[in-house]
Amino acid sequence: MRSVAKEVLETEAKALLDAADRIDDEFEKAVELIYAVKGKCIITGVGKSGLVGAKIAATLASTGTSSFFIHPTEALHGDLGMIGPQDLVIAISYSGESEELIKILPHIKRFDIPLIAMAGDRDSTLAKYGDLFLSIRVEKEACPLGAAPTSSTTLTMALGDALAVALMKRRGFRAEDFASFHPGGALGRRLFVKIEDLMRSGDLPIVKKDATLKDAIVVMSEGRLGNVLIEDENGKLAAVLSDGDIRRALMDENFSLESEAIKYANTSPKVCRNKRMLASEALEMIENYKIQFLPIVDEEGRVKGALHLHDLVEAGIKR
Repeated sequence: MRSVAKEVLETEAKALLDAADRIDDEFEKAVELIYAVKGKCIITGVGKSGLVGAKIAATLASTGTSSFFIHPTEALHGDLGMIGPQDLVIAISYSGESEELIKILPHIKRFDIPLIAMAGDRDSTLAKYGDLFLSIRVEKEACPLGAAPTSSTTLTMALGDALAVALMKRRGFRAEDFASFHPGGALGRRLFVKIEDLMRSGDLPIVKKDATLKDAIVVMSEGRLGNVLIEDENGKLAAVLSDGDIRRALMDENFSLESEAIKYANTSPKVCRNKRMLASEALEMIENYKIQFLPIVDEEGRVKGALHLHDLVEAGIKR
């Protein structure tokens, strides 16, 4: 079975390499044609070509080219109304003779819009209808019977990827643009989620500068952040007391729960003054400073919120 797998992969890889050598002006013209379209790029095809076409449409849509897939049969029964005068159609059929697809071609041409044909035969009916022709011809399918679309569908999908990537380059499509289409993905979170989206701003564990260690411990326990924010008489952040500070305080021979909490606190804590900073940048700060708790303050030093490492981890924020 290993030899079978190897043969399949080698056959399909050869089909891709052969196609790479055939890339010509038609491909560049196709990219420019799609780039110039003011409407949508509509992909159509039946069977395996249709499945691949749906994937190509999804890839184009997620990389800046407004696209969708329609099935030829559905198009004949009303979905042709989804095609407008400013659109472009990419039709896919390896044989170039798929009956359902061929039936809608005259109707598409009535719209007087560009049609890009992706087929294995330049002399096929589909190719003749097309304004541009992109070859998806392969020397052999990986299927031992030569029947199941394998190498040809792999090539078609790869050619669709090539169009999408070329269009990304043509548009100057950036990571930020990609993230805007994927706000729920890891990249979207890294590029769009800000500190203010994640920081805790209510019921913060805050005590005054003259609070005792005992009072601070009670507030820390209620706050469940493992830290207490200590404010001065003007409401500005004066120090941060962590559970680690308390453990170290226990080693002091003069330790007393009635001592002022600030005696054991960090009076020069790391803070962030920009709540609109990206959460990914806040994570970088936390990791660089080797801390777990980041107070958010305004320009005057008044506490506006707090961000814990756990908040970032739970939100899926990564550097």
